[in-house]
Amino acid sequence: MLLIGTSGTALSAHERQQLRSPMVCGLVLFKRNFASRDQVAALIAEVREVRPDPGFVIAVDQEGGVVQRFREGFTRLPALATLGALYDRDPEQARALAEEHAWVMASELRATDVDISFAPVVDLARGNRIIGTRALHAEPEVVSALADAYIRGMHMAGMAVTIKHFPGHGTVLEDTHVESAIDPRPLDDLRASDLQPFAESIALGVEAVMMAHIVYPQVDTASAGQSRIWIEDILRREMGFQGLIFSDDISMVGAGQSGSLEQRVKAHAEAGCDLILACQPDAVDAALQAVENLALEPCPADRVETLRGAVAATWTDLIDNPQRDVFVARLDALRNEETQA
Repeated sequence: MLLIGTSGTALSAHERQQLRSPMVCGLVLFKRNFASRDQVAALIAEVREVRPDPGFVIAVDQEGGVVQRFREGFTRLPALATLGALYDRDPEQARALAEEHAWVMASELRATDVDISFAPVVDLARGNRIIGTRALHAEPEVVSALADAYIRGMHMAGMAVTIKHFPGHGTVLEDTHVESAIDPRPLDDLRASDLQPFAESIALGVEAVMMAHIVYPQVDTASAGQSRIWIEDILRREMGFQGLIFSDDISMVGAGQSGSLEQRVKAHAEAGCDLILACQPDAVDAALQAVENLALEPCPADRVETLRGAVAATWTDLIDNPQRDVFVARLDALRNEETQA
């Protein structure tokens, strides 16, 4: 039911206790949890010791650009927007680099025993303050084409795919970490734009979708992650998605329309979210108390296991792979273009 965050570069005794709860199905790592590749590998090994079961996943946001939690010792990945800019000049090369970007990102995480990165962003690049260069392009057809390649690269590296933020976070201006957001457009307008990359990515067989903390009042008065219309009627039935559904972090301001943290957990669970993110360490105890008070059930282990990473190369084998050197050099060149632009 819950994916939680911890406070630092090693586990406290209390965090070990939290992770042992059967209601905790995973851990989300952040910059605060990272000092070096060796350190984070040791932290992950510590977590695996506490929770060795297959119904437990370790996740991170390793998108590239401004959102890359692990940096020292990992390839510095260009922002996804650089792939969209390249697409305008050379679509074939952009698709190739999208696949390589995804493969490098996912291969390095899998060699460190991280199961999933919440990637790729398939929101449209239409001015949102927090999405910005995290989005591939403004046009849905381009986002779909690049997402196709990105999904292929992640799967080649043995990583499940999470597309975000359904049904589209790129067109509203507000940053839902710190603001509430309302998108007044009718559903037909969303179907003709923001929803297209989600629909096409789902048809490719992605394993997970992350919801947006945005209200679309012409569809539902509840935000998307708390809406059975968006989750059950549109995402599940209309679009045929059968994989796992993540909430975004319930500590964010955009999740607050339903009230207290317990009410947020209840609303997301009742709407159909399989896995609820409680990323801030000071919210974890309250989230665990909420699921106990609400008598919620953990997400079935066999479903969570679909997000576990495939067998991966060791870090030594990965860096000895000459193909990786080619990919990293091409990504470095793209990132240098980004810096000089």
